[in-house]
Amino acid sequence: MVFIGCGSGSGAPPGPTGTPARGSLLEVPPHLVSTIPAELLLTELSAQSGQQLLTLGGIPVCDIAVYHIEYATVGGRNEPTSASSALMVPAGVDPRCRGARPILLYAHGTTTDRAYNIADFQANGNAEGLLLAAFFASQGYIVVAPNFAGYDTSSLPYHPYLVADQESKDMVDGLHAARAALPLAGALVTRDRGRVFITGYSQGGYVTMATQRALEALGEPVAAAAPMSGPYALAAFVDALFEGHVNADATVTSAFLVTAYQHAYGNIYATSADVFEPSYATGIDSLLPTTIARSELYATGKLPAAALFSATPPTPAYATMTPATSPLVLAPTFALGFGSGNLITNDYRLSYLTDATQHPDGGFPLITSALPADAPTLALRQALKINDLRDFAPTAPVLLCGGDEDPTVFFMNTQLMQQYWVSQASPTGPISILNLEGPGSATGYGSLETGFAAAKALVAVGAIASGATDGGAAAVAAAYHTQLVAPFCLAAVVSFFSALQ
Repeated sequence: MVFIGCGSGSGAPPGPTGTPARGSLLEVPPHLVSTIPAELLLTELSAQSGQQLLTLGGIPVCDIAVYHIEYATVGGRNEPTSASSALMVPAGVDPRCRGARPILLYAHGTTTDRAYNIADFQANGNAEGLLLAAFFASQGYIVVAPNFAGYDTSSLPYHPYLVADQESKDMVDGLHAARAALPLAGALVTRDRGRVFITGYSQGGYVTMATQRALEALGEPVAAAAPMSGPYALAAFVDALFEGHVNADATVTSAFLVTAYQHAYGNIYATSADVFEPSYATGIDSLLPTTIARSELYATGKLPAAALFSATPPTPAYATMTPATSPLVLAPTFALGFGSGNLITNDYRLSYLTDATQHPDGGFPLITSALPADAPTLALRQALKINDLRDFAPTAPVLLCGGDEDPTVFFMNTQLMQQYWVSQASPTGPISILNLEGPGSATGYGSLETGFAAAKALVAVGAIASGATDGGAAAVAAAYHTQLVAPFCLAAVVSFFSALQ
């Protein structure tokens, strides 16, 4: 296998003897996956979304050459491994598509699909690839979008889900590899301008913030960052989950998180049955990511579809949080997380709640210090503290975007990061907060807030027309995180970055 080092100024150390350095290209030249003319992208966007993406992202200007690159990185235990990334390069006669162009470094959201590859636009479930092409590559950004270790062609047998140190290293290594690949990617007239913008959604929002922290610690310049709907205040977020605020998709994300931390730290449990019910414990360490469709995971009993916890409280003292009932708009989501066939045992939930009571987080259920718990004793809460991002004061400009009715990644994460930054004596760069629901938002995004409200109403009207008797509330909740918030936040990010180029 051929590899090319990423250069002495990359900040990446050499690998162990016999392994390539982090950020080294593992395939030279990079593989050209597809070339997408602007006209074809316009047709595809029109067919898939009507006018919404065209209105939010703009008419495509540039043709796009999409490459697949492979590079050396590390796993959750810092073990050498490989990962892959999409590299989207704008081209065309328009001045915005050639010459020195900015880089958009993107972190994707949670997926269970082991074969996930953002460079493959034809794959089912690759909506993010199309969004990146529409909002950024077709507008003149060089897009670098790592698939993450554990996915696609990566040799890692697990994914270090929400392990901040590993995921930020993976992103940095993908960036360095893409910069090494760019001059090798055919006869191109597009080159790196040296300005890096970072964004990502959901899991990727968290990874975006961790990556900004990592790059700034390395002294590598970041033009701006825009984390979207991410679990930044991770320790408080998981405390909320155990205290009855069970988010949508909690069985998948909890299985991902607990087993990833077991792989990374080795001390979360002695056996998986210490955390998970016996019907799920066997094999759960190697379950995710998977080649099995998510629906099949549920149908074959590998994971429950919704019930994270038992409907019986671990002791009567916790009855009021089995489930939680406030805020009212999220109460139906919380309730779905309790029932028979649950994933996590009552004994483990009790251990967690006992530790949270004795060592409370400063951001949940009450905001005190806004910091993670001082000295949690449960191994999982210790790992969450390590990976909580309430220790980072950014220097480059930041936009945080989300919606405060999100049932999947609660807006409390954004609010707690804001509270943490306000409470710190150390200065930060300019920080803007966009709540698509309106309250507490930065100015200048009113049209997006209006459009978001109209999109929500359209989903509700469609559900009512199909016979919904709840005013469309369930349909809006189901669409909220992925279909509603994501494109409107991306439109805000385009505006935010454009002003800083």
